[in-house]
Amino acid sequence: MVSAKKADFAKIADMFHIDPVIARVIRNRDIETEEEINRFLHGVPDDMHSPYLLKDAEKAVHILQDKIRCKKRIRVIGDYDIDGVCAAYILLTGLECCGADVDVVIPHRIQDGYGLNDDMIAKAREDGIDTILTCDNGIAAKGQIAYAKSLGMTVVVTDHHEVPYEMAEDGVRAECPPDADAVVDPKQNACGYPFDGICGAVVAYKLMQVLFDTIPVENGAGLLQELMAFAAFATVGDVMELIDENRIIVKYGLKLIAMSPNAGMQALVTVNGLQNKPLSAYHIGFVLGPCLNATGRLDTANRALQMFRTHDRAEAVTIAGELKELNDSRKNMTLQGTKQATQMIEESALLDDKVLVVYLPECHESLAGIIAGRLRERYYKPVFVLTKAEEGVKGSGRSIETYHMYDKMSECKALYTKYGGHKMAAGVSMPEENVEAFRSYLNEHCGLTEEDLEEKIHIDVPMPMSYVTAEFVRQLSVLEPFGNGNPKPVFAQKNVRLIKGRILGKNSNVGKYTVEDEQGRRYEMMYFGNMETWHAFLIDGFGQDAYDRLYQGTGGSICIHVIYYPDLNVYQGRESLQMIMQDYCRGDADGATKKSG
Repeated sequence: MVSAKKADFAKIADMFHIDPVIARVIRNRDIETEEEINRFLHGVPDDMHSPYLLKDAEKAVHILQDKIRCKKRIRVIGDYDIDGVCAAYILLTGLECCGADVDVVIPHRIQDGYGLNDDMIAKAREDGIDTILTCDNGIAAKGQIAYAKSLGMTVVVTDHHEVPYEMAEDGVRAECPPDADAVVDPKQNACGYPFDGICGAVVAYKLMQVLFDTIPVENGAGLLQELMAFAAFATVGDVMELIDENRIIVKYGLKLIAMSPNAGMQALVTVNGLQNKPLSAYHIGFVLGPCLNATGRLDTANRALQMFRTHDRAEAVTIAGELKELNDSRKNMTLQGTKQATQMIEESALLDDKVLVVYLPECHESLAGIIAGRLRERYYKPVFVLTKAEEGVKGSGRSIETYHMYDKMSECKALYTKYGGHKMAAGVSMPEENVEAFRSYLNEHCGLTEEDLEEKIHIDVPMPMSYVTAEFVRQLSVLEPFGNGNPKPVFAQKNVRLIKGRILGKNSNVGKYTVEDEQGRRYEMMYFGNMETWHAFLIDGFGQDAYDRLYQGTGGSICIHVIYYPDLNVYQGRESLQMIMQDYCRGDADGATKKSG
């Protein structure tokens, strides 16, 4: 589908000194006014929203200020993922610099589960804790917070997840937030914060901004810069949309990560071979971030926090190396779990379901969400992957744009012992005997049509490859950082002929091709996708002989439409243009436009 949003692209291009195609891409991101375009291109930290707009932010800070003055013990309780670890680090570091008597507890994924539980609260009371401060959790812990209050404890919640609700008879949602002393969560209806798409670490960062205004901190501006690096790291790692102020946080945060004085951050970058390289959101999302998640999945997230907390360079490097090894192990386990789940779906009635519920009893429960994501990509359906836990069944879900996962789950919450999430992802615990009822209910009431289950690829601009120049490619960088909510722009050209090809990579997982447009102009094109599927498409659509001739260098009979992204290849100091194929379908040479890829 071609994005066809209208604007005076020539005027925008002239005003902001950008190519008209870049102007089109920006408009496709729903950036409309001159002020919005300027903020998108040139936004700075001063353009971020005031933390004072967060409901209960000042109230929470007054509580913390009082506890610090009275030397009351504060315990930060975080979560075991990237966002939870970074949020815990931000709060712990900020409070310590304000003179607080503070420690931190991060739940163990298997032993404790997500968020607060009664045992953690009882232990806090036993340890003489006066105040519990949550981060990246707490909004759904109504019962646990009531228990803490009954023990005479103060509770401050900082979170970014959806607020639990009850549906009234008239169809109106009634929010059910916990009865904490302060609740800082932009998802609350009563919160006037203008952008609710921030992660838990950014909420924590905003709270520290207000606290530092209240309690003077030596080099407070410098410390806030260091903490902003962690907020940016979590924003990408928790797959927040890179729009509004998230774009500014990540754009500047990437620079702060690269120059971070934090020994743990430096070590993590180094062991992954990224030192002295320009960092992108891709590196956070797919290289560095997964190392933090891996320790929370397969070991304890306390190791990641310890890495960030140490001032010993050698210790930081040791822990970073361990985290990288854990992530490598996690990759192999994920691959095996995905294969098992795919086989189960293909060989059973699950294949016909519109909402996939896959029960893998032996799978490590921490991998359920990753496997669910892989299955969603393969089948383009909402997916839940459930695993056997110490008590019953636990699992994670990943959704598609046309299915609000949390709302649909809420319709049958009597089946669960615990659940939470949002539109695109969720977590759930239930008795094992409820698994089939869960699957049946979701499928019977999903409301999904065949059109909803057809993945739509949005093309920014149909653009001939001949338009691409080195300067145009360089100008594309003004659109960065790319990620969720601001994907790399994609362009399309019809009727491209494959002239010759080579298979590259130690695993034969890359294709390099010379292609020709309808005017006879030739270009280099790379493909990094699923080579097995690509080759099956070529053989099925054009025959074994055409496939063989392509790789023998005498092709020309294979005609396809391509979605691509232009890039610059730099080799031995020389630049050359290359197109990166993102997707493909059969061309018009024989009158067909059969989709594949």
